[in-house]
Amino acid sequence: MQQKMKTVTITIQEDGEPREIEIQVPDTGEGGWGDLSKNTYINKPHTRVDAVDKVTGRAKYTADIKLPGLLYGRILRSAHPRARINRIDATRAMALPGVSVVVLPNDDPEVFSRECRFAGQEIAAVAATTPEVAEDALHAIDVDYEVLPFVVDEDAARDPDAAQVHSDRGNVGEPRVGEQGDIAAGFAQADVTLEATFRCQVQSHIALETHGNVCQWEGDKLTVWASTQGVFSVRGELAGHFGIPETNVRVITEFMGGGFGAKFGARKEGVICALLARKAGAPVKLMLTRKEEHLATGNRPSAVQHVKLGATSDGKLVAYERSNYGTPGVAGSANIPGAPYLYEIPNYRIEQTSVFTNAGPMAAQRAPGHPQAAFAMESMMDEMAEALGMDPIDIRQMNDPNEARRNMVAMGAEHIGWKTRRSATPNSGTGRIKTGMGVGSARWGGGGGRTQAECTINPDGSVQVKCGTQDIGTGTLTLVHMVAAEEFGLKMEDIDVGIGDTNYPYSGGSGGSTTAASVSPAIKGTTMLAKLELFKKIAPRFGVEPGELVASDGNVFVGSDPSKSMTWQQATAQLGDEPIFFHGQWLPGYSDSGVPGVHFVEVSVDTETGLVKVDRVVAVHNSGMILNPLTWASQVNGGVLMGIGYGMYENRIMDPATGYMVNANLEDYKLMGSTDIPEIEILRYDEPERGVIGIGEPATIPTPGAIANAIYNACGARIRDMPFTPDKVLSALAAVKEG
Repeated sequence: MQQKMKTVTITIQEDGEPREIEIQVPDTGEGGWGDLSKNTYINKPHTRVDAVDKVTGRAKYTADIKLPGLLYGRILRSAHPRARINRIDATRAMALPGVSVVVLPNDDPEVFSRECRFAGQEIAAVAATTPEVAEDALHAIDVDYEVLPFVVDEDAARDPDAAQVHSDRGNVGEPRVGEQGDIAAGFAQADVTLEATFRCQVQSHIALETHGNVCQWEGDKLTVWASTQGVFSVRGELAGHFGIPETNVRVITEFMGGGFGAKFGARKEGVICALLARKAGAPVKLMLTRKEEHLATGNRPSAVQHVKLGATSDGKLVAYERSNYGTPGVAGSANIPGAPYLYEIPNYRIEQTSVFTNAGPMAAQRAPGHPQAAFAMESMMDEMAEALGMDPIDIRQMNDPNEARRNMVAMGAEHIGWKTRRSATPNSGTGRIKTGMGVGSARWGGGGGRTQAECTINPDGSVQVKCGTQDIGTGTLTLVHMVAAEEFGLKMEDIDVGIGDTNYPYSGGSGGSTTAASVSPAIKGTTMLAKLELFKKIAPRFGVEPGELVASDGNVFVGSDPSKSMTWQQATAQLGDEPIFFHGQWLPGYSDSGVPGVHFVEVSVDTETGLVKVDRVVAVHNSGMILNPLTWASQVNGGVLMGIGYGMYENRIMDPATGYMVNANLEDYKLMGSTDIPEIEILRYDEPERGVIGIGEPATIPTPGAIANAIYNACGARIRDMPFTPDKVLSALAAVKEG
């Protein structure tokens, strides 16, 4: 029986211009991935193909790259949150034995500025034979600062008389307004109206591997080994900065120790590394320290949200008003989703502003803006449920337009035993340790596109697949092996995969939970069409049409008569000395976008110390068709833990007197420890007919709101200020006692 075909529309480049064309591809059923029960790899759990390399130390991260004559770079950063550099002298630094080069503001004013706007801003850099000499050289650079007024607190920065972060504009950006319906009429219709203010702190980026690059010039050609979420964006930024063709820049990311949104593009440290290497005429390695990570590489902006919510007596939400601001530091935006989060509300108005301060700039961080919005909205939903005498789940189900999320709420509630929750009377337990249960939800977009790939089938049976995507630690390399092996009916180890290199076909950055939905359809389409080319060559030997052939278990055979068969090597031997080479791209129909998520949380609260412990999390998530359940679950686990860290521990603390971040380290900037990790149970809500959808970000969004609701359910204290530290719990408990 000949396989059915379907028509898909793709975009190709013709004479430098995009053009849409239609092509025929095999029709493998809903979602594009065929009958999942018959698969060997797709939708089955598999250990990462690079696991052994990572645990044995064979994997080469950026810091592991060693080249002949390698120098070590370091960056001199501003000692003040706001200052003007009157003079900078590197004479003493250059006199130190082992110092090769120093670059100063005059060498590249685009990178180094004499106008310093935050403590940690780049003002000079050195390259030396050892990291220790490079550090000594930084201390030997003489800088004469004119210290200027500054402000590092977003509330203080809103004062019209506050120090101005930028001389050409005020500290408060232009408001962004979103509205629908008639807000006044909506609140007039409400039987209950609640108002509250919620505060979310700045969260720092803490990837296991710091930002870093190794740069080597050969004439006007530059090779960079980078810790990056986007090898092509690094290439483009470096080519643009140095005025050379992108073809002269090669960026390689063999292995990477994590990135949550702050590792796109070359950034200043990448340009500085290349500057040092060009001036020194030698390769340079520049890895940032943990302190530099805190000060200069980005963070999740704060959010102060004043929320007003109105509902009718039956629980129907009718009006919503939110005024929010936050600080992105010296640059960027602190905006969060610009409509009521999750729920359908006919009348709303939202006004939000960004407040600039003399602190390091923000960067996208795992689900930008969504955890802040979810925390406030999910807290308000619980408060409204209590005011109306409703179960918190019932009010959510009534107002949530997303059917999948409603089903997921029901799944999670059943699994965690929601009916046992003391919903009517918070703080009803006995003893000093009170337990409680809370719920929080999320939404995310995701989606895919743009990625290209190439596949070579050689006459000896070997197969190469190449794609420029980078694996940032999520298991992308394993997904490429799985998809290709499934398509060719081979073992994963039979596929030679190359990723993380701009010499390979283009792929976008790994962010926005778009990687799996971009890469897997590109690999699927490319290998599928390459296989079809092979089938066209060998089908006459069987006397059938190409669409009647099947590749499985290392063989190629006629689907309707498996006795007509040959091994994969016998099939590819028919190619003679001419391999099959196919350059393909992302195809529609194999992925989708838009996913909900729901977390249920159980906590224990010590009412004498204020200490909160997250005991259990039930995470319900949807990713359409899951490629590898093992790495998918790993992403959910990581997202849950990051959400707990944000809600419970992490907090950038700025000293308003000095303008310094006082906890720019991993001792005072609190992260989760092994004893803080709760029991995490993951429930899958599968929709395979939708194809592949990303999971990286949805799993971190609901947790803080769910924890806040669980704390209230446990002890009757409503915490509206993250992180939920013991002092805040005790203050809230004291306020409850005082009425």
